[in-house]
Amino acid sequence: MKNFAVNGAGLGLRRELLPSLESGVPEVIKFFEVSPENWIDIGGRLGKTFRSFTERHSFVAHGLSLSLGGPEPLDIAFLQRMKTFLDEHNFALYTEHLSFCSDEGHHYDLYPIPFTEEAVRHVAGRIRLAQEILERPIALENASYYVKPPLAEMDELIFINAVLTEADCPFHLDVNNIYVNSLNHNYDAAAFLQGLCGERIVYGHVAGHDLDNSGMIIDTHGQAACDPVWQLLELAYQRFGVFPTLLERDFNIPPLADLLVEVEHIADLQQYYGYSSGIALDHGSRRDYSAATKQTGETA
Repeated sequence: MKNFAVNGAGLGLRRELLPSLESGVPEVIKFFEVSPENWIDIGGRLGKTFRSFTERHSFVAHGLSLSLGGPEPLDIAFLQRMKTFLDEHNFALYTEHLSFCSDEGHHYDLYPIPFTEEAVRHVAGRIRLAQEILERPIALENASYYVKPPLAEMDELIFINAVLTEADCPFHLDVNNIYVNSLNHNYDAAAFLQGLCGERIVYGHVAGHDLDNSGMIIDTHGQAACDPVWQLLELAYQRFGVFPTLLERDFNIPPLADLLVEVEHIADLQQYYGYSSGIALDHGSRRDYSAATKQTGETA
């Protein structure tokens, strides 16, 4: 079995969840994720609370603003601050989106990179430079996008694999982003998933999404994950083996107990597909989760 930096099922740590978690972290949550930009300059009581969590639990950092595909030079000062933050809190992993979010200023949104050979070399070079400064690898996440990049010389799948290979970096697999893109850009999500560089996966995401008035599926992380997303996660486990997987929920955050239903489902699937070490598994014991996700399964 592959050795991962974190293990099991995880949950994105949001400030709204802290009061519930301070009294005790449920056993099913094996690791947390935060976007470091939301915590890097936080001090006072909130900063101390955050420190108390990172001292006791495994954490991964999922960045928002490195802009790996952007045209402007990398922000070296930001990378140096990021390295200090990651070191201070002993993060197990640092990941970023395969996208860009800056051009003569920060746009606070994630835009698709043109699917070209030049872009592959450009992004890979920036990844190598950022990794040198951070003194750790950056795992790339496949991103959702809503406008097809211009001047494409290849499709999205080939582009992702080409960047991962050229940069020789780990892969952060987001199955919800595959599902969202497959609907918005009309491709086969299962075929896309199975064509990815699965041997590079270090952990994964599941999340929910919303239906826009225009008919576009938006990657909001504001709903429970729907059945087709869970099915893609199962397919990923079947195709690549079980890997650590985290539930993202960034908006419309429900009580912790509701989120734990989804985290427990991740753990159930991991056990079902052989996550436990050397223990014979009862493949008939997997929970029926369809009732819990039925209300969101129709968003697409």
